Order: sequence, then C-alpha cells, then structure tokens
Amino acid sequence: MCGTMKYDFYTNPFFKVYATVENGHVNMHTSGLASKAVKPLLSDMLYMFDGSKPALVNGDSLVFSTWMPPIPGRAFDRLVSSQMGYMRGKMVPEQVTISITEECPNRCLHCALPDTNNRTSLSPEIVKNAIDQCLEIGSTLIIFDGGEPLLYNGLEDLINYVDNEKAISGMFTSGVGLDFAKALALKEAGLNMLSVSLDSAFEANHDRMRGRTGVYRAAISAIENALDVGLMINIYVVISPSNIDELDDFYQLAKDMGVHEITFFEIVPTGRWFDHKDDLLSSRGMQKFNDFIERSNNMDGPRVFSVPHVLRKMGCFAGKKWLHITPEGNVSPCACIPISVGNIHEEKISRIWDRIRKDSVYKAKTCLMRDDNYRNQYVLK
Repeated sequence: MCGTMKYDFYTNPFFKVYATVENGHVNMHTSGLASKAVKPLLSDMLYMFDGSKPALVNGDSLVFSTWMPPIPGRAFDRLVSSQMGYMRGKMVPEQVTISITEECPNRCLHCALPDTNNRTSLSPEIVKNAIDQCLEIGSTLIIFDGGEPLLYNGLEDLINYVDNEKAISGMFTSGVGLDFAKALALKEAGLNMLSVSLDSAFEANHDRMRGRTGVYRAAISAIENALDVGLMINIYVVISPSNIDELDDFYQLAKDMGVHEITFFEIVPTGRWFDHKDDLLSSRGMQKFNDFIERSNNMDGPRVFSVPHVLRKMGCFAGKKWLHITPEGNVSPCACIPISVGNIHEEKISRIWDRIRKDSVYKAKTCLMRDDNYRNQYVLK
C-alpha cells in the first residue's frame, strides 16, 4: 500500500484526532488548541491504533480491525464517544456477546459455555429485545455466539436486525455447515465480521481440541466460502501450551488464505477448562508469544490483534467494556466468567449493567478468572 490517506477519528472546536495510513500502517495524530493537554489522556486509545496494520483499507473507508466499525461511520462515532466517556469513568458495554443457542456438534476441551445439558436457545423476540437494549445503552459490536450459532434457525434475521448506524454485527463459529450459500446469506443479511476459531494450524491437533474429526476441514472450508462472498474474516486462536509453538504456522495459514485479521486470546481457566489452572501458558510460552507479537506487525500478511497485550495495558474488560448473555438469558461480565449477575427475562439490561458497574471488583487490572480470591468469593461460593 503506497501513499498517505487521512481518516478523522474525533473532532471538536478545541482538538482533533485523526489517523493517516502510510505504507500499510496506521499513525495517530492530534491537533488543535487543546491537543497538547488532551493527548496524554488519550494515550490508551492511541496505543490501540498507532503503528499497527489496519485490517482493510478500501478507498475512503478504513477498517482498523474486524472488531471495530468502519471509519468513517456513525457506529464508529458512537465507539469514539464511548471511549471519551470511558476516560471520564462512564463505561458502556461496547462489545456484547449473545450465546443464542447451546446446540453444537463439537465437544471442545476448552469451551467456556457451562454445561447445562439443556440445549437451550433464546427466542428471536428475546434476542431482538436484548439487541435493542444494548444499542440503547451504547453497544457498538453485537456478536452472535453459541454453542454453534450456525445451527440457529433465523440467524440471518437477527443479523439483519442490528442497526448498522449504531453497531456492527459479528459471529463466532467453528465453521461447521458454512457452505457458499450460507456464507452468501450471512453477507446479504449484513454480517460485518465472521470469526472462525482455530485451535491448531494442523488438522489432527485442531480436531483433537474440538473433540471431533472433520472440524478443521469445516473451518478451512468456511473461511474460503466466506472470503468468496466478500465477508470480513478473522481467525480466532486461543493460545495454550498445546499450540504456543504454532504461532508462525497460524500466521502463515492466515496469510495464505487471505484473511483480514488473526486474533489471539490467552486460554482462561473456565468452563470445561475450569480445573486446568496448571495448564496455562508458562513464562516461556508467554515470552515466545511476546516475541511473536513484536515482530508480527512488520510481517507481510494480515493484521494481528493480541487481546492479552491490550488487556495488559488497559486492564480486564469484564464488566467495563464487555458483557455476555447466555442461552438461558443470564448476564455475566464476560463470556469467561460463569456467574449470573441478572437475567434478561426478569429485568432490563441497563439495570444489570449498573449493578455490575457498582461492584468495585470489576475494576480489575488482570483477568478475574485467574484471580484465586475472585474465584473463591464469586465463582466457588
């Protein structure tokens, strides 16, 4: 990518935040009378963008990440407004994951969804009502999750229901069942981001983690079909001791397939992995990951998004920027925390969110599910 392009992030009479894209990387800038005073306050937001590769530059539109609305756009303006509020201590659930169904053909070893054995699904009316409530309080990314959301009858209608003037829609999937026709239907419904999970860059290892043969081939086929119809694609990798030596293999696969982004999330002791507190990344594994992230931004290939590095800088997002809804309607501060702080069948999401925000524990600097005090007091009580 050659030349320089400019994109406005935020403008008021006193200062302006904008980005330029030069030689395939984003550079952040501030200007205006209050620029010098405001810039330090924006350090966290600037850190997220400055010097990184964007997921896609398409003419006048910049998609910095598959996890964010395109720039310019009203949904992105809402995200920036929430970031400004965040600096003043006012927080909204920017990213909401809705597990619309427990139905799933896989048996993933590290699945975060608690096993209820009910195979419950949320009704379309309940999901739409939840979307309305989340958009009202400021959410800018609605992610449909499961189980396997591709098994949900009426998925396209839910995707179409998300108002793109306020938020973008995303979906987590194992890829099972995503043929060309289904990919096209998701694209036509308005899906903004498809996140396909891979636990290994190699077929046998991935299928072992997923508890079933054939899941790797389904994931690869899903990515190919989604790219063919023009969807924004993210490969989602949960890094663990079993795949930490495959970082370059993951990246090469993502590059060869032409996906837009590859996201790394560190395995959390929750769900079926709840009792595996000793099966987390070692200091050696984390150093290997740090080294990979440091050099990945200069690699020729897709954007890399490291959730662990962002959380290390900005603190745990559970109950600060993230909210999760289970198929039973239970609301938790994030998808990795197996407790309910309310239920959408019984009260408004805004009231549940306010209750979370009043609990000082959700100001944590590190992952709460790695904190023995939190687990003992909140999860194991």
